[in-house]
Amino acid sequence: MRNENMKKKMEWAEGLVAKINADPRPCVKYKESRPIADLKHMIETTVELYGDNVAFMQKDSNSEPYRSITYKEAFADINGLGTALIAKGLKDKRVAVIGENCYQWAISYLAAVCGVGVVVPLDKELNAEELKQLVIRADVECVLFHKKHEAMFKEMKASGDTKLDVLVNFTAEEENDGVYSLAQLVEEGKKLVEEGNREFLDADIDNETMGILLFTSGTTGTPKGVMLSHKNICADLMIAPTVFKVKEDDIFFSVLPLHHTYACTCDFLMPMYKGVTIAYCQGLKYITKNLAEVRPTMFLGVPAIFEKLYNTIWKNVKKQGKEDLLKKVIKINRKTKKVGIDIGPMFFKKITAVFGGRMRCLICGGAAISPEVLDGIMDFGILALQGYGLTECAPMGALNPDTAPNSSSIGVRFPGADLKVVDVNEEGIGEICVYGDNIMLGYMDMPEETAAVIDAEGWFHTGDMGYIDENGYAYITGRKKNVIITKNGKNVYPEELEYQLSLISFVEESFVFEGESEKDDTTIVASIKLDQETMEEILGAEYTEEQAKELVWKEVDKINADAPFYRKIKKVIIRKSEFIKNSSKKLIRFAEENKKED
Repeated sequence: MRNENMKKKMEWAEGLVAKINADPRPCVKYKESRPIADLKHMIETTVELYGDNVAFMQKDSNSEPYRSITYKEAFADINGLGTALIAKGLKDKRVAVIGENCYQWAISYLAAVCGVGVVVPLDKELNAEELKQLVIRADVECVLFHKKHEAMFKEMKASGDTKLDVLVNFTAEEENDGVYSLAQLVEEGKKLVEEGNREFLDADIDNETMGILLFTSGTTGTPKGVMLSHKNICADLMIAPTVFKVKEDDIFFSVLPLHHTYACTCDFLMPMYKGVTIAYCQGLKYITKNLAEVRPTMFLGVPAIFEKLYNTIWKNVKKQGKEDLLKKVIKINRKTKKVGIDIGPMFFKKITAVFGGRMRCLICGGAAISPEVLDGIMDFGILALQGYGLTECAPMGALNPDTAPNSSSIGVRFPGADLKVVDVNEEGIGEICVYGDNIMLGYMDMPEETAAVIDAEGWFHTGDMGYIDENGYAYITGRKKNVIITKNGKNVYPEELEYQLSLISFVEESFVFEGESEKDDTTIVASIKLDQETMEEILGAEYTEEQAKELVWKEVDKINADAPFYRKIKKVIIRKSEFIKNSSKKLIRFAEENKKED
């Protein structure tokens, strides 16, 4: 039966690779994907091909250097942990993983999903009650966690309100008070394997049923449980590195929380599929330090991270009085590169050192980023690409090809998958839909919500509005649910206005929404949080609120000058406090507090 199942899975995987190889588009340049039947098969084949390569780099404390773990070593630990978890009675159970990005998180996830049961990555930023509700909803019976969560999960188990039975601490040296040590379980499992236990090693994976349960951190309502299969993830792993090259000596710098599918698929499972190295950042405040220590080549992030790094570079250049000189060099280099002469390495060495000195590519996802930031980073000689995805797509929807990036676009469709726009309005804008083997099975226990987003033909309706140009590049104008429909029936996309506001040097963040209508007009309101440092540079440390508003309106008037009447910003709020956001740091648009003046 296992052989028959593997044969069926391999036929699917080989069929997808055949579609990749048959794609005639120039952007599908790298036709090197190997067929993988499921995540277990992915790891097994990676170890066969790249066993001696460094899989993980991790710092166990600030005073110690990074240590390296090879694929063979990691594979032995995964097999040991998986065998031990099955021995604890967890076969076919729901196993949760929570904590900081680290090697222990990685092997816990892989042990859980590659032969034990269903893995449930949990958000470490949630409070105890929120986590308890997710543990109950997901029927979690085991949780592997970072030490800071131990007391909370012990209390949760003792309450009797959940199915929790097995608790495992990532870093404990030995079992204590009913909490297992991960290291001890790994060793126990390895002994069982040596004695002939093959329950985990020979586990048969169904790649079409739920193997991963992810809870969305949406900006409204109850988190949805997104059910993903091994096939969903493996499809992404095979199709994505066809428009972008992953090189043999790449080192991925892992910063984004691994419980998010963007980080999990693209920053963890993808490098494992390609047999390259993953280096863990110790946390956001250690980014610059760790970049210098690891000297990575790949950095996947979100706009907030890259915008901060980019703006810091320019602030430092200004302080040194070299802004005009740098702009001239960039302008000259843009011209010389067209004839094959790149003077960048000579002039930008100190700037690229900020990224470790070896960085070759940054990939931005999770939200829209200013094209100026991506183009500006590329001016320094580092490739900067924008991608697009959603948890429901495991998460890949589109990516800019490294051979022809377009910083204003979210990218092109992947081979073996598809993109289209439906319900197009008079402006040529409609809802973006994604199709492929990466589309989720559905939302757990929410059949109506599932049917609302996956149509009868299998297309996933993203809720994002946009268009696709004649060259196949897709663009997003805003979220369907965020569109402001004016009294005259015109559509205003808040995200477009927020993007224009983000280009103002002293605007740290903005939120555009529909205010109370005045007479027959719809009132477009912009709530703006200012960058205090930049404001003080412009107006001086003792600037008044009136001066600030006058400066803001001067820039808003420039935006309004080029906008039709219905799209003009009619009211401005200067916000002092932070906007309320979810655990993914995305603004909660329907929180009334975000619309108030403070």
